[in-house]
Amino acid sequence: HSTWESLDGVATLLEDRFDEPSVLIVTDPFHALRSRLIAQEVGLTAYVSPTRTSPWGGGTQFKKSVKEAAGIALDIYETCPIIGSDSRVIGGSDWSAAAGSDIVVITSGKPRKPGMSRMDLIETNAKIVRGVAENIKQHAPNAVVIVVSNPLDEMTALTQIATGFPKERVIGQAGMLDTARFSHFVAETLAVPVASVQTLTLGSHGDTMVPVPSRCTVDGKPLSDLLPPEKIEELVVRTRNGGAEVVALLKTGSAYYAPSAAAARMAKAVIEDSGAVMPVCAWVDGEYGISGVYLGVEAELGKGGVRKVVETNLTDTEKAGLLEAAEAVRAKQADVQSL
Repeated sequence: HSTWESLDGVATLLEDRFDEPSVLIVTDPFHALRSRLIAQEVGLTAYVSPTRTSPWGGGTQFKKSVKEAAGIALDIYETCPIIGSDSRVIGGSDWSAAAGSDIVVITSGKPRKPGMSRMDLIETNAKIVRGVAENIKQHAPNAVVIVVSNPLDEMTALTQIATGFPKERVIGQAGMLDTARFSHFVAETLAVPVASVQTLTLGSHGDTMVPVPSRCTVDGKPLSDLLPPEKIEELVVRTRNGGAEVVALLKTGSAYYAPSAAAARMAKAVIEDSGAVMPVCAWVDGEYGISGVYLGVEAELGKGGVRKVVETNLTDTEKAGLLEAAEAVRAKQADVQSL
C-alpha cells in the first residue's frame, strides 16, 4: 500500500490489507507530482492525507488541504487504467491509516527558491520532518524509511534520531538522483544512448558531493579516454549544481520527476528484497575509514533496508573528497539533534 499525504502536508501509505508490501509516502503540496511516479512504479495502494495541523497555520488551510489530498488521490487513481496499473489510491486525513506500512517515503518540506542552498531549509524542514518521523514511529514502527526531504543528509540523520529506528532502516535518496544527472550530462555531451553510460556520485547531496570520474564509462570505455580533463570537470561541476539549475528554471519549486523515479527505484529494491547495489545516503561505520555519519555511498538494499555498504576503489583525489564530505555533513548532522 502507498499513502500520500499532502501537507500542508503529510502523505501516508496504507496498511497492507492483502498480504502485499505496504508503502507510505509523506509529502507536501509542492511535491505532489512525486506521488504519481512513486505509486505507479511500486504498483501498490496509495493513501493521500494532509496533516491535522498545518505548519502554515489555520483551520481553513487544513480543510482545504483535506480536499486537495482527496483530489490528488482521485487524479492519480484515475491514471491507473491508462498505464495498466492495479494501484489503489485513497484520500484521507488520519495517520492511523499508515499502520503497518513496510516502507515510508518522506518528501515533506519546503522547496528551494532560486538563490537558496539546501542548507537554507534546515531549520524549517527539520520541524516538519521531525513531526513526520514521530508519527512514523508511532504508526509504522517496523518500516524502512526513505528520506527525500532537503537538506538530505541532515534530514536522514534527523529521521533516524526522531524514530529511533536501526540505522540500516533509515536511508536517504541522493546518490541515485545525482548519479542519474551525471549520466545524463555525459550522454548528452557525447550524444550516446544513456544506457551506454555508467557513472557514480558519492559524498553529500550538496556542495561536497563527490562525482567519481574514475568509475565512469561509456560502452565500457573510461570517460577519460573520451573527454579531456577540463570537460570532465565541467560535467562534475554541473552535476554538483544540478538541483540548483532546475530550481533556477522553475522559479517556484524544485525537481520532482527525477527524485520520484530515484525514490521509487529504491522502494522497489526494498519491496523485492533484491539486493540491488545503488548509491544512497546510508550510515557509514568504518567503510573508507569513516565512521558515525550518514553519507552518500553505494549500498546493497533489501527487505530490511541497507544490507551492507559496498566500498569501491577511488583515486586519492576522490577519497579525499569523500573524507571532506564526511566531516562537513557530520557537523551539520550533529546540529539537527536539537532542531
